[in-house]
Amino acid sequence: MAVTIEAVQAVLNSLIDPNTKKDFVSTRSAKNIKVDGDKVSVDIDLGYPAKTQLESIRDTVIAAISAIPGVANVVANVSFKIVAHAVQRNLKPLKGVKNIIAVASGKGGVGKSTTAVNLALALAQEGATVGLLDADIYGPSIPQMLGLAGRQPESEDGTSMDPLQAYGLQTMSIGFMIDVDSPMVWRGPMVTQALEQLLNQTSWRDVDYLVVDMPPGTGDTQLTLAQKVPVTGAVIVTTPQDIALIDARKGLKMFDKVGIPILGLVENMSIHICSKCGNEEHIFGTGGGEKMCKDYDVELLGSLPLELSIREMADAGRPTVVGAPDSRAAEIYREIARRVAVRVAERAKDMSGKFPNIVVQNT
Repeated sequence: MAVTIEAVQAVLNSLIDPNTKKDFVSTRSAKNIKVDGDKVSVDIDLGYPAKTQLESIRDTVIAAISAIPGVANVVANVSFKIVAHAVQRNLKPLKGVKNIIAVASGKGGVGKSTTAVNLALALAQEGATVGLLDADIYGPSIPQMLGLAGRQPESEDGTSMDPLQAYGLQTMSIGFMIDVDSPMVWRGPMVTQALEQLLNQTSWRDVDYLVVDMPPGTGDTQLTLAQKVPVTGAVIVTTPQDIALIDARKGLKMFDKVGIPILGLVENMSIHICSKCGNEEHIFGTGGGEKMCKDYDVELLGSLPLELSIREMADAGRPTVVGAPDSRAAEIYREIARRVAVRVAERAKDMSGKFPNIVVQNT
């Protein structure tokens, strides 16, 4: 039986990408389908980083196409390419950065910074080039979490700062420039100016995703980010209890009002499993994140347990994704990272770099 391109397309149309939850044809991931007698070749080009899943996706594609009658040999090349996507109010992407992801919460104490750090590390483990900006001017915690406390950035040209490196991340924080015990007694305008300088005067180098760890609340810093910084999307972090969800809803609505899409919600401390007896308890309640997502039609990206090791590793400067990469918590962070990247990939592409600048001159 002769093998046809249509038969191969039909098979790929029935295969569901485990990360996008869609088939490879409708997402335009399947490209360059070629049939030469009983030999078939195809390229699967993903729009999100998935280094840890490329082999399994390749095996799935080969197995499915090999089942077509008449096929004797299949070559499947699976890769990914990350591009810049549209941002709010037609702002242009930041130099050296393709996409900016804001990680925010309505209140403190919900594990936002821990989520931001592990999200950035998980994206890097999946093969992306990642930057991490600590935008919490009053309470910078990223230097401690990445084991960079006491380090200071350097400048090659005297005007811009080189980001510090940790576990493959490019990172910048006001915490690198002040004493750890010095309080930031600054008014709002000084804080927003500091944020703009950290963002724009850092020499980010070909960053696919810049994860911004936002301060809690909906004040000056958040408005500055929304009005002046080209943000691709925001991730909201909360815990299940009603008090946290009230504030998380405010944060979600704020981003919605200023035109920044919500990529999804992460629920921290969803369940506690006793390390001695294995008893499971929903200490902070249950179902809160799911209800909020249903109310606002956003995706629940993942739920993380209340686990002692997550806190201990962050305090020690080796967050879960690098400190315990084979743990279930690390896998949840990677699942969240892939879903965030998929949601970014589903956004319209930024085309500003495709058009030349038009200059009118009098001659």
